[in-house]
Amino acid sequence: MQAPQQAVLLRIFTTEGAREGGRPLYEAIIRRARDARLAGATVLRGPMGFGASAKLHNANIIDLAADLPLVIEIVDADEKLRPFVAALEGMADIGLVTFEKVEVVHYGKGGRRD
Repeated sequence: MQAPQQAVLLRIFTTEGAREGGRPLYEAIIRRARDARLAGATVLRGPMGFGASAKLHNANIIDLAADLPLVIEIVDADEKLRPFVAALEGMADIGLVTFEKVEVVHYGKGGRRD
């Protein structure tokens, strides 16, 4: 086992309905993260949430086209994530963006893949 490494967890909060250049915002961000060769990214879908507007986004059987909350999580070095976030500045519908120090103790089977 490798020694733990310090890293940063970037979280970007948005919704399913947010768009960028004709595609879902989350997809545009994930593709940019891959192009920036960041370590990895995951999109998490929430069944309920609200943001600055205090409007509830809720999954229920009546509203199958719900604009549900999404969280995009990316882990990498701080010096790679901060310029990445700065490059997202012009994207509309990005909500809260947070950075959190984390300790990486395992990174997949064979390490980073190209």
